[in-house]
Amino acid sequence: MPMSKIIPLKTASPTLSVVIPVYNSEGSLWVLMERLTRVLASVSAAHEVILVNDGSHDSSWKIIQDLAAAYPSLIGIDLGKNYGQHNALLAGVRAAKNEIIVTLDDDLQNPPEEIPTLLNVLKPEVDVVYGAREKEQHGFSRNLASRLVKLSLTYFLGAKTANKSSAFRAFRSHLREGFKDYQCDFISIDVLLSWMTNRFAYVPVAHEARYAGKSNYSPWKLYRHALNMLTGFTTLPLQLATAIGLVFTIFGLVILGYVLINYLGHGDRVPGFAFLASIISIFSGATLFSIGVLGEYLARMYSRTIQRPAYSIRSQVGFKARDEKTLQTSRQFQGEGRLGVENE
Repeated sequence: MPMSKIIPLKTASPTLSVVIPVYNSEGSLWVLMERLTRVLASVSAAHEVILVNDGSHDSSWKIIQDLAAAYPSLIGIDLGKNYGQHNALLAGVRAAKNEIIVTLDDDLQNPPEEIPTLLNVLKPEVDVVYGAREKEQHGFSRNLASRLVKLSLTYFLGAKTANKSSAFRAFRSHLREGFKDYQCDFISIDVLLSWMTNRFAYVPVAHEARYAGKSNYSPWKLYRHALNMLTGFTTLPLQLATAIGLVFTIFGLVILGYVLINYLGHGDRVPGFAFLASIISIFSGATLFSIGVLGEYLARMYSRTIQRPAYSIRSQVGFKARDEKTLQTSRQFQGEGRLGVENE
């Protein structure tokens, strides 16, 4: 498996929290952590890696526990069940302690060696940077579903940035303050970030083939995610349903005018069962579409009313070591009369 070359940082070394949702990835976790450790040691004054096990059915959580014992910088979070990629990301983002948060997938399609590339673009005038894939390593249906998600994000992020969005992103941790109390099981990290800033950027990065196993993100899940974004965070579908209703109402009035003019002017009736059946089908389809849109919104209102949590945490590892290290570093710097974070 080829690995990207580590690009040196052009700016001061930031403190980093790398958040990775994990689902049935037992075959790639050790390699992922080895490559991450090598990269982070070269670019960050202080760092942590947060692996969030999203209800995996394999031995992923056991491997995360073993990794936590081998790597003091690793933190593991085990969710109660499979909630979805963005829910797992939210759990990790809330647990992160450092000034910059980087997110990437667990399958090594996002090379860890590209993290400095993101950080070099995260300048003072930028809050969020996406790693835009130079070449997709998915099939046709998956790529089509990804384009639908990006089309949905266009409403929030702007067409240029949305088209380059991906799960490989870096952003400033203070942005999460805008959604720290957000409680709903319909989540899009990108939409939540758009609530806090419009200073987005992107940079081309390599996109490698999956290291092991097969993708757990089916096209259907991506389609559903796009629908959740549209109906969970905007009123655009309601406006679309209203527009469709208006168009077909006008169409119906035109047809009625045609029938009346034909009858009053010529004494003829519009013949044909096919004509009548087509009109009924068109109006029935438009009605059912509008009802479906309203149903999606009612479902989300119901979910928020019963306050269904975005995730639940079964167990955690590594937090005690992280907190003890933070306390030790703080005391050391207080003794030296300095503020900052010690190099690891």
